[in-house]
Amino acid sequence: MEFDSIECVSSSDGIEEDEIPQFHPHIIRPQFSSSKTTTHKNNNNNGSSILCDGNNGGIAIHPATSVHELLECPVCTNSMYPPIHQCHNGHTICSTCKARVHNRCPTCRQELGDIRCLALEKVAESLELPCKFGSLGCPEIFPYYSKLKHEAACNFRPYNCPYAGSECAAVGDIPYLVTHLRDDHKVDMHSGCTFNHRYVKSNPREVENATWMLTTDPFRHVFQVFNCFGQYFCLHFEAFQLGMAPVYMAFLRFMGDETDAQNYTYSLEVGGNGRKLIWEGTPRSIRDSHRKVRDSHDGLVIQRNMALFFSGGDRKELKLRVTGRIWKEQQNPDEGACIPNLCS
Repeated sequence: MEFDSIECVSSSDGIEEDEIPQFHPHIIRPQFSSSKTTTHKNNNNNGSSILCDGNNGGIAIHPATSVHELLECPVCTNSMYPPIHQCHNGHTICSTCKARVHNRCPTCRQELGDIRCLALEKVAESLELPCKFGSLGCPEIFPYYSKLKHEAACNFRPYNCPYAGSECAAVGDIPYLVTHLRDDHKVDMHSGCTFNHRYVKSNPREVENATWMLTTDPFRHVFQVFNCFGQYFCLHFEAFQLGMAPVYMAFLRFMGDETDAQNYTYSLEVGGNGRKLIWEGTPRSIRDSHRKVRDSHDGLVIQRNMALFFSGGDRKELKLRVTGRIWKEQQNPDEGACIPNLCS
């Protein structure tokens, strides 16, 4: 069977009503004959079909069912990309779901085998579709096979919940996540661009059940949110094991994309006994997970011996005070240089 070109027409002929399964996924039914014309039926109630004509040039699409529906996997309902598979009866399925259903057609239960639906793949080549995040503001339109790559990095795609205290599957835009963090995770919300925290631990050799404390009140979360310059920043405090010894770390993440995060700088400072350790850098976007930032050590990292030195006393209790601030880099129009805009 040749696929030099495809002509897709709407038709209700060639299949009896009682032949249509009650579960009607997208079906591409090959009708083999001595000619080069092959009709592929789509098993929807409207009786649309795809007519593949090897002697005709170009692609004309006139289905009663939209091509978008034809390219939707009946199992996961996501758009299908090559290789698109079909069973001997013409039911289509994406390659991911083919493995999930153990090579059995979910409609007719026949073995799927390795039949490619080249007709549908070629139809897809002719399409241009809007980004699926259009409702969130993305105006872009892409060829079908380029759309998936764009959506994986689209600036309008939803953000994952940045909460570090537990695994959370919530996704959404920034206003939604701020409300979610406050109401569902009971995260402390603060206004301003400076912070001052005290870390107290009776046994510095253990990292479990550590408690970060504000300068006045203790709290259980190792995670806080600050509203600064009209943006939101996540402040993380963490104790974790690195090799054989505990390590203490603080870092900041920006609730937005990486390009916007580059407009801000923050500093963290810890000290005691006449010594001081300062970290300064650009906050990471929450596109990068909490674990990714932590494991890259992109923040203020305090080794245990240094932390005990800052604590003073008999080194049996850990007492750390961490302060910090956030500022925005602004372009000086006269000199072409960036000057810090400090939040009051």
